[in-house]
Amino acid sequence: MLNWHALTAEQVADLGRIATQNGNDVELDALILRLHIETACRRDAVLRLRIDELSTDDCTALLHHKGGVDAWHPVSPTLMRRLIERFERRGGSDAAAGYRVLRSRNGNPITDRRYDNLHDRFRRHLPWAEAKGMTVHWLRHTTLTFVERQFGEAVARRYAAHRDPGATATPIYTKASIVECAEALVAVTGQPHLLARSVQHPLAFRGEDAKGYD
Repeated sequence: MLNWHALTAEQVADLGRIATQNGNDVELDALILRLHIETACRRDAVLRLRIDELSTDDCTALLHHKGGVDAWHPVSPTLMRRLIERFERRGGSDAAAGYRVLRSRNGNPITDRRYDNLHDRFRRHLPWAEAKGMTVHWLRHTTLTFVERQFGEAVARRYAAHRDPGATATPIYTKASIVECAEALVAVTGQPHLLARSVQHPLAFRGEDAKGYD
């Protein structure tokens, strides 16, 4: 079993550099990587994301998580804009509401093959990524570790879309809100969010990991 742990900021930057180099669709790969960094979601949530599950009113996305858990999650204004722009170029603004957001150059929704290509590039160009068997799932652990350390277990649980453990009465009184998740996102990205109040925590990532993203 893999020993999951948080990546360093330098390692995250390395992944961003590889994602935007030597690929046949680096802008798409940068968006995929950024979605995982910002939301700590699993790959299935990205593959299933539909255009009608992006809410520009409050800058959130409806993500489908493991175990049938569906949850609205804040995303940065920049990522929201890029996702919609990408959809309009490749899906069409008049497409059906159920259209998948992330699509290849031919207009087809991305599949696991997109991830296989991305993971292969990580491992081919980064010795440490090869040693770890790098996949985007490491980004989930990285973001959630940062959120838990800076904002506590309850916010990290809500950020990860984990079900309430229900083992004791304590979780009943420590459930986090989407506002708290938005505040954690501000700390992760360094960008403001409509739902967030002021945040004083140190930043983990500022977007330099994906050239051409900002």
